[in-house]
Amino acid sequence: MDEEEGIAGPPHRELYALLHVSPEASDEEIRRAYRQWAQVYHPDKYQDLHMKEVATQNFQRICEAYEILSDENKRQIYDIYGMEGLTSGLELGPRLSKVEEIKEELESFVRGMQMASQFQSQISKKNTLALGGNLAVSEHAGGRAASLVLGHQISPAASAEFMVSFGLQALVGMQTTRRLSQHSSATMGLAMSLQDGSINLSNTWTRQFSDTANGNIQLVLGPESSIAVGWQKREEKMSAAGELKLGTSSFGVSAHYTRRFSSKSHARIAGRFGSTALEIEVGGGRKLSNFSTVRMLYTIGIQGIYWKFEWRRGGQKITVPLLLSRHLNPLFATGAFIFPTSAYFILKKFVVKPYFLKRERQKALENFEKTSTQVQEAMAAAQRAQKLLENVANRKRNKQMELGGLVITEAKYGNLKHVKRSDQSGGVTESASQVIDVTLPLNFLVTDSGQLKLHEGVKKSGIMGFCDPCPGEPKGLHVEYTYGGNRYEVTVGDYEVLFIPREGHRI
Repeated sequence: MDEEEGIAGPPHRELYALLHVSPEASDEEIRRAYRQWAQVYHPDKYQDLHMKEVATQNFQRICEAYEILSDENKRQIYDIYGMEGLTSGLELGPRLSKVEEIKEELESFVRGMQMASQFQSQISKKNTLALGGNLAVSEHAGGRAASLVLGHQISPAASAEFMVSFGLQALVGMQTTRRLSQHSSATMGLAMSLQDGSINLSNTWTRQFSDTANGNIQLVLGPESSIAVGWQKREEKMSAAGELKLGTSSFGVSAHYTRRFSSKSHARIAGRFGSTALEIEVGGGRKLSNFSTVRMLYTIGIQGIYWKFEWRRGGQKITVPLLLSRHLNPLFATGAFIFPTSAYFILKKFVVKPYFLKRERQKALENFEKTSTQVQEAMAAAQRAQKLLENVANRKRNKQMELGGLVITEAKYGNLKHVKRSDQSGGVTESASQVIDVTLPLNFLVTDSGQLKLHEGVKKSGIMGFCDPCPGEPKGLHVEYTYGGNRYEVTVGDYEVLFIPREGHRI
């Protein structure tokens, strides 16, 4: 997996947000959510003609969402293609579904130019299929490989995978994974080489240490038996991993650290040391779009001094190395790193960044003018939807206040740059117009037990009482709340999970 790449939100999740359910919600959870919203927005509950009209509009939205998500075939089409796939009459049949991550991408780090591609799909409710291939060229040699992986979900706690690979490492194999407890799992694999008939048996035990860290131990028995101990940690702004591997004929230690400066840029340092490798790699990358990333990496080791250029798009990757020297001259190595790096930062600061900032401001202004009418209508509709939530939301809020529970005191959703300071200037400004107050709908969503959860991967503008106040701009949600007499605040991205209360949010 490419930990360095930013997390792009799934494109088709609006209906899940509308019903306030997870994209992995069961049929029963969807049915229960529909009933809850139907009780609030059923038109028969309102006598006032204006309120009845607003309730009717929102009730129709809820019914449409339920009709699609409760139908397995329609839900599959929606998960892949969205509403466009449904309105165009697209039929996939019952054996196609949304794209799911089957397993972590297996990459071969071969010195030379590389191209890789991978396709993943869920062919039924319990079966997944992955097809992959790569091409590598190193000096006067080259190679290619293709793989096919079929996964089957045996039970909620167990799964199996069958794999066939041709090319550089032709083999057939299978592995089973079982969850041993809430925080641990075990995987057993068996693989046979089609080239020499050798058999490898592997066992891996994984333990979740915390929400952001896990470790694993792997034992491999075969022609090259080994034992490896690994550790991984991933947070919002950083990720790190390390591994120690001891084999019958080799040993190695590897580690890497990645720091994300923003949703678009990151820096990376990695090192490998062992019987077959000794090198250090530093570099960074930047997202060009939701699907494309470029990276520049400087590598120095026993095989020479390299600059590598990588381009990734979806499951595809192209790596182009530039060999600077095969000799480890300290002066040359220092210059080879400092001069290109300095040139990059000078160009970025005085040419590239000013240009892109100017272009972004211009595009933002054009987009603001172009969508202002649409945004005003959406915000008016959101406020009308909030009006129908008001009685229940206030009742829940008062109950939580009496119990010393969770009370949302202020919540703003909109442009990530303005969402925390939208109320600091008087009057209606462009910044204020790109933010909507969502305090009331969040109080409505607080459970009787005094908790609130907004699901990961679901765009928050689809939540009832929300809207998109700034189309095309990065959005976030800033929440201030009280719990047990203490004050808390937190800001999350548009697709990030929100679960409160949390002690880490305490002011």
